[in-house]
Amino acid sequence: MNSDRSLKVKSGAALPQYTDLKRLLIVEDNTLNRLMLNDYLTFCGYHVMSLACGTNFLKEVVSFQPHLILLDLKLPDIDGYILLEQLQLNPQWRDIPVIIVSAYAFKADHQRAMNLGARQYFIKPVNLIDLKQAIEQEIAN
Repeated sequence: MNSDRSLKVKSGAALPQYTDLKRLLIVEDNTLNRLMLNDYLTFCGYHVMSLACGTNFLKEVVSFQPHLILLDLKLPDIDGYILLEQLQLNPQWRDIPVIIVSAYAFKADHQRAMNLGARQYFIKPVNLIDLKQAIEQEIAN
């Protein structure tokens, strides 16, 4: 547990304060991949929310207000490209950096995602150190 996190008492309950942490939203349907990314990025000092599907994606973008999104393209309920398009259609969301983490390895998939506003594209299995550096780079910009 990070001892630098302060606790704030609200309505009689102690809640951790994550206001000083950068918020990352992970959209990944593979449970092991999602948990691994969640645990690793939490360990790296990020406030992480993860979704197994895209059903509540836009609702969570509004409520969680992520600084960056890690997005898988193949989801059980919606195509990740559609989620990218939805982000680009909203002026409030189009500046949120999106990093694709996908098993789609074809150049056409990469180009399509980049054309839809993705900032970087990682092919699974992903090197976590490289991914962390990409996240830091995108958040810094």
